[in-house]
Amino acid sequence: MRGLDHTVYFAHGFLTCPYVNGEKVVASADSLPHHPRAKITAEILDVPFYNTGTQAVLVRCEWDAMLEPGKLVPKSLAVPLMLEQEMPVWRWSSRAENWETMRPYLLGAPHGSRSSLFVSQDTALAMKKIYLAMVESGMFGPVKMS
Repeated sequence: MRGLDHTVYFAHGFLTCPYVNGEKVVASADSLPHHPRAKITAEILDVPFYNTGTQAVLVRCEWDAMLEPGKLVPKSLAVPLMLEQEMPVWRWSSRAENWETMRPYLLGAPHGSRSSLFVSQDTALAMKKIYLAMVESGMFGPVKMS
């Protein structure tokens, strides 16, 4: 997304407070491609959260399916979304990233070693297994050494 500054992330959205114009964030959210399982909305709030010179923008994600307890994204959504994102990479990838490198991108941040603000331990484990199976297939190329 364009225009983010001084951002606080939540489970299904974030609050950002750019110094310039929050309309860039709203326009960026509005320009995201349609996804049949989630709706992204953005609205400018008339409240100074970070500094009086910033414009607060609240961006939300509304899912079309039931969430798990704690409002976590269920495995039935998280795994296919990860696959949608990662599968096309095989076309241009020359090196595979290890799980530790990819974990914040796939589980979201903040995250722990086995779960995150977005997914449960069970869902994260399923995502890890599937990601490692893709890496081990060689589809991304040899594993990048740190």
